[in-house]
Amino acid sequence: MEKTKLFTKRTSLALSVATAVLALPSYQALAAEQEVERIEVTGSHIKRQDMEGPSPITSLSAKDIADTGVTDLIGLFTKLPMAGQGTFSTQGNSSDGTSNGGSSVSLRGLGADSTLILINGRRVSVSPFANTIDTAFVDINNIPISAIKRVDVLKDGASATYGSDAIAGVINIIIKDDFEGVEVSAKAGDTADGGGREESISLLWGSHNETTSHTFIVDYFDREEVLFGDRDYSKSANQAALRPNDPYATDFRSSSGYPGTIALRSDSTNRMPDTFGNDVCAAEDIDSENNLCRYDYAPMSSSTPASQRFSIIYTGKHEISDSLRAFAEFNGQNSKTTIRGAASPSFNEFFMDGDNVNHPFADDPTHEFYQQDLTMRRRMVELGNREKRVDSDYYRTVLGLEGEIGDWSWEAAYSYIKSDSMEKGVNGFANMRRVQESIDNGNWNPFEPSMNSQETLDYIETSTTRYGKSTNKSVDLTVSGPIMEMPAGELMLAVGAEYREESISDNPDDQYIRGEIFGTEATQASASRDNTSVYAELAVPVTEELELQLALRHEDYSDFGTTTDPKVAFLWNPTDELSFRGSYGTAFRAPSLHQISLGNTDESPSLVDNARCAAIGNINKACEPQEYTAILSGNKDLGPEESTSYNLGMIYQVTEDLSFSLDYYSYDIEDIITKDTQYKLDTDPNSVLRLPSDIAGDPGEIVEVYDQFENIGNVETTGLDLDLSYDYNNAWGDFKFSYVVNYVLKYEDTRPTANADGTPGPRRLDTQEGDFEQPEVRWSFATNWVKDDWNANFAVNYIGEFKQDSSVRIQNIDTDGDGENDSQVTLGDIDSMVTVDTAINYTGFENTTLTLGATNLFDEEPPFSYHDYMGYAQNIHNAQGRFAYVKASYKF
Repeated sequence: MEKTKLFTKRTSLALSVATAVLALPSYQALAAEQEVERIEVTGSHIKRQDMEGPSPITSLSAKDIADTGVTDLIGLFTKLPMAGQGTFSTQGNSSDGTSNGGSSVSLRGLGADSTLILINGRRVSVSPFANTIDTAFVDINNIPISAIKRVDVLKDGASATYGSDAIAGVINIIIKDDFEGVEVSAKAGDTADGGGREESISLLWGSHNETTSHTFIVDYFDREEVLFGDRDYSKSANQAALRPNDPYATDFRSSSGYPGTIALRSDSTNRMPDTFGNDVCAAEDIDSENNLCRYDYAPMSSSTPASQRFSIIYTGKHEISDSLRAFAEFNGQNSKTTIRGAASPSFNEFFMDGDNVNHPFADDPTHEFYQQDLTMRRRMVELGNREKRVDSDYYRTVLGLEGEIGDWSWEAAYSYIKSDSMEKGVNGFANMRRVQESIDNGNWNPFEPSMNSQETLDYIETSTTRYGKSTNKSVDLTVSGPIMEMPAGELMLAVGAEYREESISDNPDDQYIRGEIFGTEATQASASRDNTSVYAELAVPVTEELELQLALRHEDYSDFGTTTDPKVAFLWNPTDELSFRGSYGTAFRAPSLHQISLGNTDESPSLVDNARCAAIGNINKACEPQEYTAILSGNKDLGPEESTSYNLGMIYQVTEDLSFSLDYYSYDIEDIITKDTQYKLDTDPNSVLRLPSDIAGDPGEIVEVYDQFENIGNVETTGLDLDLSYDYNNAWGDFKFSYVVNYVLKYEDTRPTANADGTPGPRRLDTQEGDFEQPEVRWSFATNWVKDDWNANFAVNYIGEFKQDSSVRIQNIDTDGDGENDSQVTLGDIDSMVTVDTAINYTGFENTTLTLGATNLFDEEPPFSYHDYMGYAQNIHNAQGRFAYVKASYKF
């Protein structure tokens, strides 16, 4: 697929600029007595003297990160006001999840796969395990906090500079490479509410001489698990019992109980809890209204899993000659994650024939289930709770050369990144084939679990394995320097090329592939691609006050074709105190290898069979939402997502101590890769397998719907970023105040609909600003204080309110007691959440820094949400609670 924006001719050599630069001194000038450092700013391949450019960048130093008190990168990114829905961490990892142990950030709420993560300006490989089946992401847990020199967040589209995935922006993680000496740091902390204890230790060593520098970092991190049972507000899935004064709170306990619920195989709605024999459903678990034996799975499920990480990082440089240098980077990490969940559930997957030796009503001819074939909903409690262990290895190596030829500089590098993950189900998983076999031959009685032998339990229990691997190999070359002298300065140019090979494989064991494992999810995918890109950048000093950018990058993918993306930007400084900036460009996201190559994956969406409803009416509830089996698979014909974005802003130095920046941003993204099974069902009759029917005109009951990823989504969002900074010094010390806010003016996610005749209809609004998990406002306020040997920081983090999940926002109630639902109630919004972080540091001992701090100082609980069993929106709010810590660093 070829796209050309702003330019009508296809070109293989692109002019692209991501930041304007002033006339830069040559390498010889840098070697002079008055040395001027040239910096490669995130968003550009041209080095410059000034961090401030046309594109808005938030830069966080190692001290800024330390002041937050966070212990990993995802803890930092969740506090950024520009982070939005789609950011995910290990919080919420479950035995049903597909990306356990992973974390990533979603800028602007546009998705983790639309936020490009770089290390030292270069790409890294994605995790071999996609999040929620299809979202490819870079696992930011691979970079320990102790190794970070700086984090730059580029807050506009940057495909013209970096290529795919930079739709929402770029996060560039800069690794320490200029340390001299040895520093040892240790940190320990614990939560106020139980679980979540953390310990970490790091060693930093560096040396320099006239020609060579080395920096080594060794880091160990250990976090104890937090279970939902460790928090009062999530200790039970029965939120109605936890909130007895709230008439709308829901009982989310599972309908798969223990010993379970018995039903007729021919009609599973004709059912009854297991209340006979020796082993019976506990009285408190019987749901008499729905004839179910329920089960409370929350207490033993992971809220945040236990994790251990050991990392080694090396950066080195060697000066071969005055104009030639070699550099190397290495990052290796082993991480281990343990995820727990309640015993495996079954939902009418198992059957017992009417003449089975263990039939519960074999001796009761008066019972309606006598000699009837049965099915059941039950938990495999006798096998124990589920436990998954994920063991991941991550390696990143970069080898390169850089130098100067006259006034021109160049850099070339080869990088190789590999990520391996092994996920094992070690406890609590049953093999469905063996379970059914043991029921049929009478060795296992599901209705009297206390009678079953250990030998039989050992036979039906199984272990599972899932192995994933992703690789990224690339070669890049960039050359930059002045083209000509203009009246206002030098016209600067950077040109470059990159060749990249990517591959992923996600291979569950044969049990998963044969559909023999229930109570967990797994995906299967295997694909590879290569990509060739060429790019160039111009920095044009139009006048002494105005810098202009022109941009273009061309990419050629082996699996879906080509794409070309431009960018135009400016920086205007009418006065020394006031600057205006703006940018316009296009961006794209290539379909992930998971989305292209995903194997068949079973889902159970709630759908309305509109075709059958129109043909025969509401027979067997055809006109009402019901769960159907959907088979989801990848799509090799996917095209890229395409985006147009622009940014307009100002920077004002009000006084020497007071400054602020204000930016307006706009993103318009088309052809978003997603799935909409209802739309597929309504518009493509060939995607549905149905049972034959004797009713005239009846298309038949749905057996399966075959769905796949398609380019069918659109998102448009606009908003404001405000960044305010004020310094104040007096006899009490030096104070620095900062306030950062993101306000979403508009967020519209639209999806296709179908007309009654099955043809495509008008688009529908699926999500907008203020909807569930879409807060309109986020801000943070921070204060730093320094006085002699003491310094301290204090920060307030705010996440605005948003609506309840639309599926539970409206509920019917009986207001007059006549048994009829005659009124509707709109549930209130999910409240805003405010947390406070603080720390105090003492440096009075030689070469030593001592820290005492806390995040969420006042132990704020996440606001209540009606949508799920844990009682809060875990994709937005954090359940860690107050975390107090001590830290000591010694440098020698």
